[in-house]
Amino acid sequence: MAKSDSDITQALWPEPVLLALEEPGQYVTIQTTQAASWAMIEDWPTEDGPALDKALLVCADVIKGKRTNEDARKAFIAAAVEAGIDMKS
Repeated sequence: MAKSDSDITQALWPEPVLLALEEPGQYVTIQTTQAASWAMIEDWPTEDGPALDKALLVCADVIKGKRTNEDARKAFIAAAVEAGIDMKS
């Protein structure tokens, strides 16, 4: 039986990513592609950038079954670095 789109995007990443999105030193744990997508859409400090654009596309590709959750995680980390977000991964 194939996994549904929501199963794929809600599957836990092997290693969560902790970001200080709101206040320095207060980390939010991102551990699914779905959570990463929402963080980039709702809480991101920048509205555009090459790594952010790529990460959003990779997350969409995960939903379509074209990429893996690990691809999304790596792209998400690159977008966080680009945005200058304090991170633990």
